[in-house]
Amino acid sequence: MTQWFTETFRAEFDKQLDQLGRINLAIFGKTGVGKSTLVNAIFGEPVAATGIGAPVTMGSHLYLDKRGSLGVIDTRGLEIGKDDAEILKEVTKAVKQSRGKPISEQVHVAWYCIRGMDRRFEEVEEQFIQTLADLDIPVLVVLTQVPMREGAYHPDAVELARQIQAKNLPIVGGRPFMTYAMRDQFTGQPPHGLMDVLQATFQVAPEAVQGALAAAQAIDLGLKASQSHKVIAAATAAAAASAAIPIPFSSAAVLVPIQLGMMARLAQLHGMGFERAAVLAVASTSVATSAGRAAAASLLKFIPGAGTVAGGVINASVASGFTLAMGEAWLAVCQRAVTKSLPTVGGVLDTAAVKELFERELAKRLPRIRRS
Repeated sequence: MTQWFTETFRAEFDKQLDQLGRINLAIFGKTGVGKSTLVNAIFGEPVAATGIGAPVTMGSHLYLDKRGSLGVIDTRGLEIGKDDAEILKEVTKAVKQSRGKPISEQVHVAWYCIRGMDRRFEEVEEQFIQTLADLDIPVLVVLTQVPMREGAYHPDAVELARQIQAKNLPIVGGRPFMTYAMRDQFTGQPPHGLMDVLQATFQVAPEAVQGALAAAQAIDLGLKASQSHKVIAAATAAAAASAAIPIPFSSAAVLVPIQLGMMARLAQLHGMGFERAAVLAVASTSVATSAGRAAAASLLKFIPGAGTVAGGVINASVASGFTLAMGEAWLAVCQRAVTKSLPTVGGVLDTAAVKELFERELAKRLPRIRRS
């Protein structure tokens, strides 16, 4: 039965991964401004490794590095400030060609990075940003490596930001975003500004790829949670619709894809690969039978391995309520997984503790079903 569950979960996991898609982020700026450091700080892994990726178009110096639900588009072999005409020509070509492709193949948002202490904003950079905006790509101007002390930015960076803002360029928020991506071990300068950049990016990204962005980023657990609650709400509504005409307990298998799909999407939003998600799903849902029956008068477990219950029906209220409870309980497991706070024994995941966590969270919510 575990094998059947794993195979079924795998099918739903792959299906949800396709639906999640990918957000493609174009990163521009001169060499040495800290583009890779900024990207890696927000997305939590070395996604911007020089030399990795495939050309966006034939003969292009634009490269797309794919990492799950994130695509990073960067230049290779050309230098902004020297090869601007060539870069912009290729950007224009790539963007126009992508317009007829699926949304996961399009360019969604651009970051134009400028070192905050460079003290000047060149005309060629202004033209570059204007060209991107003319292509209907939302552009964030990000000032990198900006020192901050006692809540105040370095005066040179403030002046540079003022100069850029005075240009009234078509940039997100109408102003540059001040950032410092990684803690400086020598000076102790802490990181700052990353959440502002992420939240602004989320706001201007197409709705169809906002889930992909929430999944790819590694600094805002609240964003993952808000997207997860949307997934749970959609699954809850789908479960209610499936049982709008009460179904026999023996036909409850129609709800399995809805609930496993919900679990798979939540796992992906929290950056879990299939193997880890499957291990946690098997451990978690094995306790749903006893908890569910106790709370809803011998309610059939809606996942593989529950067996059958003779007589009785599942109505929309029971189907949606139990799906909601499962979703919230599974979300608690995913949140503990992403923060690396699930218990281990000898460095190995404690599946018994995962069961207890899921059962405890499920029990908190099942009484609501009885009241409804």
